[in-house]
Amino acid sequence: MKGGLYHLTQVLMAYNTNRIEGSRLDQEQTRYIYETRTITGDGVPVDDVVETVNSFDLFDEMLGRVDEPVTAETMKDYHRILKRGTADARRQSFAVGDWKRQANVVGGQDTTPPEQVETAVQDLLARTPSQMSFEDIAAFHYHFESIHPFQDGNGRVGRVLMFQQCLRHGVMPFIVLEEKKAFYYRGLSRYEEEPGFLHGTFRSLQDDYYARFSRFVEILPGR
Repeated sequence: MKGGLYHLTQVLMAYNTNRIEGSRLDQEQTRYIYETRTITGDGVPVDDVVETVNSFDLFDEMLGRVDEPVTAETMKDYHRILKRGTADARRQSFAVGDWKRQANVVGGQDTTPPEQVETAVQDLLARTPSQMSFEDIAAFHYHFESIHPFQDGNGRVGRVLMFQQCLRHGVMPFIVLEEKKAFYYRGLSRYEEEPGFLHGTFRSLQDDYYARFSRFVEILPGR
């Protein structure tokens, strides 16, 4: 339904999650791609458009799996959807839909070496409770981003996993907004010493998401 919760969430999620990673598309261009499958404006990088379209497909895939627990294969499938058809997908050193082959860094910090990614991911999944709280979801996201299992696209895969976990476990979902990127990165970088920074940012984003879309929430009698 045009203008409905699903439609608006698709545009807001795709715009912000890609913008955080350097996409040059603005929100109006993102909306236009979603609604018409065409693009406006000059000098738009092809990969920005491809990854935006892929982000719409990724969100749909996530909704189709919302009742399933996250697994290593879930992560790989999401990465494959996000990066298919991009310039990265044509690079031999870039493993689309598989763990990274070369070391990478995030925020100037080393991440898990490629040869240890599989073990680190399995350990993270083994430590994940069957019923996740808000704090569990935040912790999972921090550890996933610390592992940085893919060559590129970790943030976008991690954020869609987080949205899925919120829906699956009855936690108010949220979208990490590009305008809150500095707070988001601070929360990740300082999580070990003060998890409250990341929790506070996510709580604020929950409030923002609810404020935008509360008119779509059914109010049950007696609530």
